[in-house]
Amino acid sequence: MSQDSVKNQSAPEKKLLKIGKIVVDRNLCIGAASCIAVAPGVFELDSENKAVVYNDKGADDETILLAAKSCPTQAILIFDEEGNQIFP
Repeated sequence: MSQDSVKNQSAPEKKLLKIGKIVVDRNLCIGAASCIAVAPGVFELDSENKAVVYNDKGADDETILLAAKSCPTQAILIFDEEGNQIFP
């Protein structure tokens, strides 16, 4: 394959992420607050030091997914607009 043909190949299109719902599993949450460090406009700790979603539009979808991935116990579940689980 020549360099020209490699250059002309288009990169795969990035699928647009559309988060429909964010759920924090309170039984898994240990209050590490990594989600808050990544997306402070979305998550906060409640009186029991458990993460809660207070503004599901407080960050873009990529940042919210990154916040979920930062959780050491994978307590944050992300669903798309059709209700399919995206993460974990």
